[in-house]
Amino acid sequence: MKVPFLDLAAQLRPLKDEIMNEWAEIYESAAFVSGPRVAAFEQSFAEAHDVEHAIAVSNGTAALELALRVLDIGPGDRVIVPANTFIATAEAVSNVGATPLLVDCDPGTRTIAVEHTLRQLDAAGVRAVIPVHLYGQPADMDPIVEAARARGVWVIEDAAQAHLARYRGRPVGGLGDIAAFSFYPGKNLGAPGEGGAVTTRNSDYADRLRMLRDHGQDRKYNSQIIGTNARMSEITAATLTVKLRYLSEWTDARRTVASSYREALEALPGVTVFPEPDWAWSVYHLFVIEVEARDHLVRELTAAGIGTGLHYPTPIHLQPAYSSLNLGPGSFPATEDSARRLLSLPMFPEMTKAQVTRVADLIRSTVEATLGHP
Repeated sequence: MKVPFLDLAAQLRPLKDEIMNEWAEIYESAAFVSGPRVAAFEQSFAEAHDVEHAIAVSNGTAALELALRVLDIGPGDRVIVPANTFIATAEAVSNVGATPLLVDCDPGTRTIAVEHTLRQLDAAGVRAVIPVHLYGQPADMDPIVEAARARGVWVIEDAAQAHLARYRGRPVGGLGDIAAFSFYPGKNLGAPGEGGAVTTRNSDYADRLRMLRDHGQDRKYNSQIIGTNARMSEITAATLTVKLRYLSEWTDARRTVASSYREALEALPGVTVFPEPDWAWSVYHLFVIEVEARDHLVRELTAAGIGTGLHYPTPIHLQPAYSSLNLGPGSFPATEDSARRLLSLPMFPEMTKAQVTRVADLIRSTVEATLGHP
């Protein structure tokens, strides 16, 4: 039995008529950008995350950049970013002229390490911190938010992988000052292409964000500030609105898949399955394990038709793009340890119990055969 890493077609197939009907109406109306469907999606997405405002934008990286710009973060400023995340988190900081100040991850969850973050909040020039809700699991937010606010430091949630995730019973997206989401096709809520959103409880930020995404305009041909073009299309918004209706159901299915993986693998010697802390409700954008002899296991899974992913094999500080930070190997031990051993397993709502069993059985047989021989 072959098992893909992700099966978008299985999700989209039942929604085809519903989505195509929306697209046909857009075609007939000839209103393709920033119209009523964008506004409707913004309202629905804000309600889903219990915030007052959601501002739809062109992609997740743009969402992070605009969040930083709204807070007037730029040259001379430093922003705390976990070393264990996709490069876009740090890239957004660099793209507004600020400097990422990297911190290690927590060995237990691999999200941003609270103790390292708190130590860096007092570093010179720190204006903001970006906890990442990695793999769909919220970062431990309360101690970071409390300490940051006491110092006048902004908190920006990177929720690109965490649609509908909850922290201590509260949805992500409103835990800090502002949050950024991505709707890249493979995300839990995926667009037909690129898409993103910024959420906030602050009306002034929301008004400024709407101008920033549209050339700084408060009305056509009247630019109050220097902005950019980061608008969302009507086709994207319509698709996301349809899919948002099913997101809770899909999230429950992801959690069921994760539970099956956990039951099959967490007692297996040589395999680390991350716990879900009692303060977190993960939406399992990814199901990540760590294992010695990772590359051998990948080869065995690939040969058997099992798809896998690596999120993320080269930490930010070891990327050539960030060589200027002068942070070599050994700078962030927990992050580097994870990068060496991590493996993302197939995860999508439509996965069957038989598919999960197939993946888990092959992991078990491979690990047991190679245990002690990395």
